[in-house]
Amino acid sequence: MISITVLALVFGVVFLAELPDKTALAGLVLGARYRASYVFAGVAAAFLLHVVLAVAAGSVLTLLPQRLVHAITGLLFLGGAAMLLFGKGDGEEEIRRPEDQSFWKVAGTGFMLILVAEFGDLTQIMTANLAARYDDPLSVGLGAVLALWAVAGLGIVGGKALMKRVPLKLITKIAALLMAGLGVWSLWEAVAG
Repeated sequence: MISITVLALVFGVVFLAELPDKTALAGLVLGARYRASYVFAGVAAAFLLHVVLAVAAGSVLTLLPQRLVHAITGLLFLGGAAMLLFGKGDGEEEIRRPEDQSFWKVAGTGFMLILVAEFGDLTQIMTANLAARYDDPLSVGLGAVLALWAVAGLGIVGGKALMKRVPLKLITKIAALLMAGLGVWSLWEAVAG
């Protein structure tokens, strides 16, 4: 059974946290150079793999006592909020041009770029935390992958227009505020029991 509430919360948090990430810019660059559908296929497959790994890791955390899980996820959310607020922006990844525009070369380039760039990334860690927090791997996984795909689609198709209308600093601050709120809430539950 899918929880729409959990799915929507995860979607919102992951979407906002991923928007200012370097992968949105990489998607924009790849989308400008290559066929958008080919790029999206590779990027979407990489994000799906990341979410499956994150949800599996978060599901393992549910075997620990709830108070400990709430304390750990609270601290990790607060750490993620601090990283968003005080971290320096990453530079754009160097992107190598496939020799032709074939589906497999373009999708493979997108897949490998995201696979390497996103491994252990903030949104992957957040997804694991959310899976542990809510003990609902299907809702968390679906919300996270839909958010990552939405950001990838925006980056590939219309990233420039979005960034002109919505300041990146505002997006980052909103994501950090949401993460801090989740961190404080998790810590409160750990203390209150």
